[in-house]
Order: sequence, then C-alpha cells, then structure tokens
Amino acid sequence: MTASSPVLPPPSLRVLLYHVVDYAGLFPPASLPMEDAIREYARQRAGDDAWALGRFVLPAARLEEFEGAAGGNLPASGAHSWALSALLGSHIEEDLDRIEVFNERHRDPRSGAVIVDTVELKTHTARDIMRASEMLDRRFDTYIEIPVADDPAELIDAISNTIAKAKIRTGGVTEDAFPSSAHVVRFVQRCVAHNVAFKATAGLHHPWRAEYRLTYAPDAPRGVMYGFLNMLLCTAAVIGAFGEGVALGVLEERDPSAVRFDEQGAHWRGTTFSTDMLDQARESIVSFGSCSFAEPVADLRALHLL
Repeated sequence: MTASSPVLPPPSLRVLLYHVVDYAGLFPPASLPMEDAIREYARQRAGDDAWALGRFVLPAARLEEFEGAAGGNLPASGAHSWALSALLGSHIEEDLDRIEVFNERHRDPRSGAVIVDTVELKTHTARDIMRASEMLDRRFDTYIEIPVADDPAELIDAISNTIAKAKIRTGGVTEDAFPSSAHVVRFVQRCVAHNVAFKATAGLHHPWRAEYRLTYAPDAPRGVMYGFLNMLLCTAAVIGAFGEGVALGVLEERDPSAVRFDEQGAHWRGTTFSTDMLDQARESIVSFGSCSFAEPVADLRALHLL
C-alpha cells in the first residue's frame, strides 16, 4: 500500500458508515451558498470516501435554484445519478408537484442525472402524520420529523401505520436544541419496538460526544454534542437488547479509546456489538444529516479509523 492509499476501515465500521452521511451543506452551521454546496458534494462523490456519502439534502422550494447552480457538476449517466432528499414545507401538495416536475425534467440523464427519491417533513401530532400520509405514496422514501421531549410512542405508532420512517433532531446551533440522552434513547427504543426505521440530523458532524463550538464562528459558544458513532452504537445497543444502561452509556461515551472495531464487530467496555447486529442497527438508523462531509471524515482519519 502506498502512502497515498486510503485506509480501509474494519468491516464492522464500514457496515456502520456505508452511505450514512446525508450532506446538508445548505443548512446551519455551514449555511453554504447553493453553488458551493453542490461543488463540495461533487468533489466528495469523486473522492476515496464516497462510499460513506449519502444524499444531497435541500428544501423542495429550492429545486429550481439547484438546477440553475448545478452547471456541469451533474453526471450525464444514469449509473452515476445523484439522489436528493427534499424537505417539504407547509404546502405539501405544492412541493410534491414541484418535485414531480423536477424529476420529469431529469428523466433523460443527458439533462443531468439526478432524482429526488426521498422527502422529509415535520409534524407534531398523530393527526398531522395521518394527514400527511394521505398525500404521500411509495414514489418517495419519506421521513417524518417528530418532537421527542415528550414520549413519542403515539407519534411513532402513527408512523408505523404509514409508509414513512421517523426522524429525530439531535442538535442545532444553540444548547437548548439538543435533546437529553434519555429522550434520544427513548426515541430509539420506540422506533425499534414499532419496527420504524429512522434518521437523525443536526449536531452529529463529529464521531464522538464532546464539547465543540456550536457554529463555525471563531467566537461561537460551545456545547456538548452527540457523536455519530455514539448514535449508531446506541441503536445497536437497543437492537441487541443490552438494556437502557448500555444504550445510555454508549450514547454518552466521550473516550474514543473505549471502542474498538474489528472483523467481529464493535467492542465497548466489555460489550460486543457483532457485525450482524451493527448491520441490523443500520436497517433501523438509515442515515444522519450533516452540514459537512469533510469534517466527519477528517475526524475519523485523526482517530486512525480511515
């Protein structure tokens, strides 16, 4: 292996990270202009770590802007098509119509091989979930973001009766945007119990839990963020029925040396999550949104995991 060759992660880590990062560079704290976000996504898709990269996330209302800014970045081959996740606003039907028109314009890959195949929306009540489900169908993979401060059992039960998956917001640019560890574990437990897959978003652009700057501003306030590896392994702990103590413990783990990845699985403080268990966990936690892809990768490299 040459000095420039990428390090292949252990199979157990590759299972956890395969296409796991949905790129949300348009959103805080990065808040990149559309052209810059598109260029960064194209650059990362062409890199050695593209196997860990998922969809490009944008508001449905900005699809035309996306087309105008994409220029020559879009592939012209269906085999290399980009997949987008579009956030729906309050006028769901209008956004779905906008997506259909966008997808029709790009049905011929010579017009730019790209498709919106996933939609995301926010709801607060079971009634909202059922109303939204009436407008959605199997054309799109759908994620419904729900609040988690109160027990989300009723909301997740409602989602389980639709075609949708759930979504949890795990942070933001202020300290009060981060749910408690107990609330995160409860959300995961409810999803697993109802066989509802989910994604997580916000505040997850570092591997391990620690105190970080909440934005990229030099004078930004600091706060404790969850790590994406914490979140992934917490899901494995729930899948493996190791108990709430283990799920909370691995979610709050701050010491990278406490976890080891190898061919058999992930090993944390006397608990082993087998590779098969990690694979099942990834069926539950499908992806996480991050305003950066380069930063998670750089952190993993610094930990000698890539």
